[in-house]
Amino acid sequence: MNAPVDVTDIRIETERLILRAWRETDLADFYEYARVEGVGEMAGWNHHQSMEESRRILDFFISGKKTFALELRENGKVIGSLGLEPRDEDAGLPEELQGREIGYVLSRDYWGRGLMPEAVKAVIDYCFRELSFDYLTCGHFDCNDRSRRVVEKSGFRFLKKVVTSTARGVDEPGKLYVLYNPMKHTDKEKQPAGENLPAPTAPSRRRCS
Repeated sequence: MNAPVDVTDIRIETERLILRAWRETDLADFYEYARVEGVGEMAGWNHHQSMEESRRILDFFISGKKTFALELRENGKVIGSLGLEPRDEDAGLPEELQGREIGYVLSRDYWGRGLMPEAVKAVIDYCFRELSFDYLTCGHFDCNDRSRRVVEKSGFRFLKKVVTSTARGVDEPGKLYVLYNPMKHTDKEKQPAGENLPAPTAPSRRRCS
């Protein structure tokens, strides 16, 4: 089931980043990276056409209370987002376990610097140590090698193939991965990926907004 999440008062600091709740004053930074073609498309949404479009999504981030802004410590600039999204109901994970799915976007200007693995690892640590999640999942489209590398560097193990119906109106094939909380499920951490989980004959279909 979906673990309860509210990032409103959460602040996570890493060597180069501050992860905290979105603010209305982040609009200009958000639009600056969200309007760049190829950034949102890698996550399943079209790049933004106007600041008003970014404002609507920003309001959704703030009210949803499940998405972090990624702020550079050196200058306070917001360069991406990391959300704790509802779990994929078809993932095949035990219903009694509580967790979420990590989703993320990073400004093109900061690709290739190791910032997203840094953010993801910090959120994993927070969710497991402070919120006592049983697991986290994370996925990527087959076309997104950068996201695949983030997933692999963060310790996730392959779970299953999926096909995601995106907000762009395109069905994107991809892969879903899982990471169990080693402080609660050491037995699962030692299992080969996918053990004791049903093996679908075809990729599961899911929808993202």
